[in-house]
Amino acid sequence: MTPSSKADKKAAIDIAAWTFNIVTSVGIIIVNKALMASYGFTFATTLTGLHFVTTTLMTFVLRWLGYIQPSHLPIRDLLKFVVFANFSIVGMNVSLMWNSVGFYQIAKLSMIPVSCLLEVAFDKIRYSRDTKLSILTVLLGVAVCTVTDVSVNTKGFVAAVVAVWSTALQQYYVHHLQRKYQLSSFNLLGHTAPIQAGSLLLAGPFVDYWLTNKRVDAFNYDAATLLFLFLSCTIAIGTNLSQFICIGRFTAVTFQVLGHMKTILVLTLGFIFFGREGLNLHVVFGMIIAILGMIWYGNASSKPGGKERRSHSLPKTNQLKKDSLLQTSDSDDKV
Repeated sequence: MTPSSKADKKAAIDIAAWTFNIVTSVGIIIVNKALMASYGFTFATTLTGLHFVTTTLMTFVLRWLGYIQPSHLPIRDLLKFVVFANFSIVGMNVSLMWNSVGFYQIAKLSMIPVSCLLEVAFDKIRYSRDTKLSILTVLLGVAVCTVTDVSVNTKGFVAAVVAVWSTALQQYYVHHLQRKYQLSSFNLLGHTAPIQAGSLLLAGPFVDYWLTNKRVDAFNYDAATLLFLFLSCTIAIGTNLSQFICIGRFTAVTFQVLGHMKTILVLTLGFIFFGREGLNLHVVFGMIIAILGMIWYGNASSKPGGKERRSHSLPKTNQLKKDSLLQTSDSDDKV
């Protein structure tokens, strides 16, 4: 296969992966919003546990069909990942409850610099000036779109810090574990989903009662609620899988930067389906800035030196061998 055809194939798969992630992520937001706002099912942690139950069932079926091959993930790394992932879920829910919407959005935006810091510290990644400026442009645009009132208290600030760092670490480890142990997205989900499902279903009802003062077992489950629960859990399979695929193919930073396209899309769909409320000139201006920043980031980070690992004074022959191996490895491609 020629280099150009390999590049075209990779680009096509990358676009498909991002499209899959955007469609499932926006879809689950709309379904969950209806489930919580219209039908009163506000048990977010338990709902996430149910999402991982259906994802676990999907991995069992794929393993039975032979699409998931036996693989190894040390229990220490597995438990570390699950702790980060579960703290991320609970931390985000608590942060949203204890903070204003404005500060919650600022906390979400701070995941990008935190993810950059993790890549610099652990992977020795070096960013070019254009890549850094493009990230700042995306942050500015999304902030203009979404940040309104900003108020914070001590416990809300602590919750936000826990949420941001645990989410950034969880997304970093998705990419790290896939590369370290040569795991596909299906394999990694097969290892992590069952433990996340069990732990969240055990802790979820207690966390949700603490957050809402309501019991999930006392909820009135009518036919409409069960239908939306089924839709939410079904879409969650695609959301979980597409997240692992995207972070595995790219990095946590790229996933965060381009992931804000979903924020823009949700705002736009809200305008289309729910009228002009909330859409004004400064929101449109912020959208334009964010989209231009994403285009700039994609261009800047893909250029030589835009985003690369720092080399450490290797002998010239060894460095040439390493470069040759990197060029022939599809799994090391980055955006």
